Amino acid sequence: MTQKHWSKFQLLNEVNTNPNISIKGSHSYYSDCWDNGFEYSVVRYLHGDEVSRQWKPRWDIDKLCIGDYVCIAAEVIILMGGNHTHRADWFCLYPFMNMIDEAYQGKGDTIINDGSWLGMRSMIMPGVTIGEGAIVAANSVVTKDVEPYSVVGGNPAKHIKYRFDSETIEQLICLRIYDWPQEKFDALQPFLCNSNFEMLKAEIAKYDSLK
Repeated sequence: MTQKHWSKFQLLNEVNTNPNISIKGSHSYYSDCWDNGFEYSVVRYLHGDEVSRQWKPRWDIDKLCIGDYVCIAAEVIILMGGNHTHRADWFCLYPFMNMIDEAYQGKGDTIINDGSWLGMRSMIMPGVTIGEGAIVAANSVVTKDVEPYSVVGGNPAKHIKYRFDSETIEQLICLRIYDWPQEKFDALQPFLCNSNFEMLKAEIAKYDSLK
């Protein structure tokens, strides 16, 4: 068995085998030092793992979609499985097998967008969308969608701040940096790892003019 260490990580595109999980690109990672890895410890209650893929689904399966350059810290949980067959609007919450189809309610796909960071031991509830470049603080429980380039924290997670001013965020989203060809991304990476937006725009214009 390969020795685990906090300096090592899993690239999601290399370890994912679940057909209900889509991974964009090849850079998103999970820090798997203290558990059994992305598919078996992070993603919970999602049909399509080694055991459940042998079963015929009884209902439409919500999907998990993860963008590129997503950073998932140790012991994060991404909770899937809709309402887990517990109907809060029924007098009795118990998932009786003779009522199991009626008990299930999907929550929609869970989407973790490009360039976001899920802090250690945070939990993403079913059907949530994490915006591009967003940060989820450690130990947070995210029950609602998170805006692009925002920081949220707490239980339930609440908005703390935006990483940049609204104009910069709008322009960053329009740049679609995570959809660039790899060659362009690599060439401009030093300017992406910076906080001077005017310089970034100038370097993008310079790069594009040479192509």
